[in-house]
Amino acid sequence: MSDFEKRHVVVTGGSGALGTGVVTELLERGATVHVPVYVPKELDRFPYRDHERVHVRLGLDFTVEGTVEKYYAALPSCWASIHIAGGFRMAPFTDTSLEDFLYLMNMNAVTCFLSSREAVKKMRESGDGGRIVNVAAKPALVPTGGVVAYAASKAVVATLTTSLAEEVAPDGIWVNAVAPSIIDTSANRRSMPDADHDAWPKPADIAATIVHLASPSNAVGRGAIVPVYGRS
Repeated sequence: MSDFEKRHVVVTGGSGALGTGVVTELLERGATVHVPVYVPKELDRFPYRDHERVHVRLGLDFTVEGTVEKYYAALPSCWASIHIAGGFRMAPFTDTSLEDFLYLMNMNAVTCFLSSREAVKKMRESGDGGRIVNVAAKPALVPTGGVVAYAASKAVVATLTTSLAEEVAPDGIWVNAVAPSIIDTSANRRSMPDADHDAWPKPADIAATIVHLASPSNAVGRGAIVPVYGRS
């Protein structure tokens, strides 16, 4: 399938476990992929740094408004923008500092807000519509103790998604999000060695859902928060 051929797609957080799965799927379907990276070490396990259709830019802090504005403005075009970049911290609520709360709001809500806003501007330039896919989280939809600040930051992502979907629908821009439970990554396995890892959703499977939502073949789906929980 080559439904993304000659289409440019941004993937924030594209060098992480889920991001790599998304980039893999996009490349198989013909896309040219743009991956903004903040910390160079994130590229240590990224297999596509030198791929001819992957454009990596280093040192980009997507919590900074001017940085995000310049990044999207410089793109040749933007059919889809997929926002995986984010952060995670957990603690009992009374042990959660304001610093932790603001960190999560910046990493999850602010990066999503700025990326979505600038993607809409770029998509409107072409007049061909486009697709935005955000990454919320199960705790934003299902009340979960111990991760109150994280859940709140991801709830912003979910609400931004559904409201923006209504605003930009007349432009042919579909906005959706996925909401994963705990993703089956090596880091999560190390931190929770006794969990039922087989129940966790796999990065490649979540990536397939994300790429479908971002694809031209998604002709009608917008304003959805799609649970990608696996059996967990």
